[in-house]
Amino acid sequence: MAFMGDMMNPAPFWQNGPAPGAFYNFPGNSSSFGPSNHSVKEFKAHSAQPITTTTTVIGVKFDKGCVIAADTLGSYGTLARFRDCPRVIRVNDLIMLGSGGDYADYQYLKDIIEQKIIDEQCIGDGLNLKPRSLYCWLTRVLYNKRCKMDPLWSNYIVAGIQDGEPFLGSVDKLGTAYEDAAIATGLGAYMATPLLREGVDKGNLDEETAKALVRKCMEVLYYRDARAFARYQLGVVTAAGVKIDDVTEIAHNWSLAHMIHMK
Repeated sequence: MAFMGDMMNPAPFWQNGPAPGAFYNFPGNSSSFGPSNHSVKEFKAHSAQPITTTTTVIGVKFDKGCVIAADTLGSYGTLARFRDCPRVIRVNDLIMLGSGGDYADYQYLKDIIEQKIIDEQCIGDGLNLKPRSLYCWLTRVLYNKRCKMDPLWSNYIVAGIQDGEPFLGSVDKLGTAYEDAAIATGLGAYMATPLLREGVDKGNLDEETAKALVRKCMEVLYYRDARAFARYQLGVVTAAGVKIDDVTEIAHNWSLAHMIHMK
């Protein structure tokens, strides 16, 4: 029968199997697998944990747009190592992006997004990337990387103007995504979100009120989050475009520190 192979010249019963009393010799075993016998492309390492990390990103909607803020500290483990890590960027005239988590992974995606914008400009068809499109694209990219057990260890907030209306959405490293009027990542999800929702629930915010609310949250996080920093960026997106302010420093006050006692 055809499925039985060549009856006159059968294959070995256990091809490449172990000799009696010996270990199985895997193809490409440790004796032959190494840099001297294989190219660099054959070695692929997955990142098991973030290395240089950033903390909270805050986003809030107001009546005509959105505000995003994030500090500029990059922590190397528990060491406040890098003091100038901006992570609020203008994507195009209608989109702003903020990131928290691994800074290298953010830089990787930032380069890809910037190239997407350049490609759009080269096509010259008059169509621009919209915030909801970038938000959906990020969910696919991050979920795809997660399914390959090689996630990008970062969270993103996308803010922009979609068909004349403010848009604010968040995507995490698993590809989990949601939209809301007030969003905070990292420790801010626990400490800043109640402050943001309290402000949003009072009614439609204007731009100055929204900026004051975000600044207050950044101050609270600086006092409470050991990985937060006094210097931060604040950006605003409206139908008129994106404006990211120069780095601002919190006017902190530690005069009450003597009243805090550790038990």
